[in-house]
Amino acid sequence: MAKSGKATLRVTQIRSAIRRPEDQGATLRGLGLGKMNRTRELEDTPSVRGMINKIKHLVRVEGEG
Repeated sequence: MAKSGKATLRVTQIRSAIRRPEDQGATLRGLGLGKMNRTRELEDTPSVRGMINKIKHLVRVEGEG
């Protein structure tokens, strides 16, 4: 849990978006990723979960409940 009391997810890009559909690259950029091994702490919301689900083969997610 984050200090603010809201649940967060730690998302790390583990695979490249090269040779992937354009919308998957756009989803990575929307999450603040785009380069290998870049990590972001994101609020656990349904919209973020949906974006992660779309690119689950490109990222590693920690802090799931």
